[in-house]
Amino acid sequence: MNLYPVIILAGGIATRLRPITEKMPKAMVDVGGQPFIAQQLHLLRSRGIRDVIISAWYKGEVIREYVGDGSCFGVNVQFIFDGDSPLGTGGAIRKALPLLEKPFFVLYGDSYLPCNYAEIQTYFNHYTKKGLMTVYHNLGKWDASNVEIVDGQILAYDKEKRTPRMEFIDYGLGLFRPDAFTFLAEGQVADLAIIYQKLLCDHDLLSFEVNQRFYEIGTFYGLQELDKLLTKDPDKFLRKELS
Repeated sequence: MNLYPVIILAGGIATRLRPITEKMPKAMVDVGGQPFIAQQLHLLRSRGIRDVIISAWYKGEVIREYVGDGSCFGVNVQFIFDGDSPLGTGGAIRKALPLLEKPFFVLYGDSYLPCNYAEIQTYFNHYTKKGLMTVYHNLGKWDASNVEIVDGQILAYDKEKRTPRMEFIDYGLGLFRPDAFTFLAEGQVADLAIIYQKLLCDHDLLSFEVNQRFYEIGTFYGLQELDKLLTKDPDKFLRKELS
């Protein structure tokens, strides 16, 4: 099965990881003995992903110098840069559209998601919806839940105005058709949440519940947790997550 390409959103300035990220982008922070971007690419390769686009801004050249064309990680990597100022997660994806002719995954640059990408793509391909949000039945455990779902349908999604009915959380992996972003003007600053909200209002958004919990390095707690797991025995850890 040929899996769709993945856009990694690696343009943020990572203020929550200061002072570490004063001198390097978050993607280059050491996790398990390697820069985090290496861990992400190894994981994607192990899940069958072969094509990756890295969307960068803050110290993005450092990432490009390290990753190159991706061949040393077993994947093909292209880079797209926001420009003089950040475009936001949604605007960055809009700028990457000329590189994309088919649906694509979107992965946050601080997320480590040991899920089944092929299964998600197969589900998405059964429908004609423009977008899919992966969700996890979080119940407020690993972070604040922000998605309300009833019978597999997303009824509400909001990172700011949460309600007790929101038992699920945006897992950090999306799947989209390119035309989900064409309403944005080129160079327009926008957050990915705006795209999700529009798709939800247009009844054009699928949900896919993932059973594996998510890991992240956006906080010091998350960074320390994942570093410990990947330092000890990364292969055993990944096998356990997919079992």
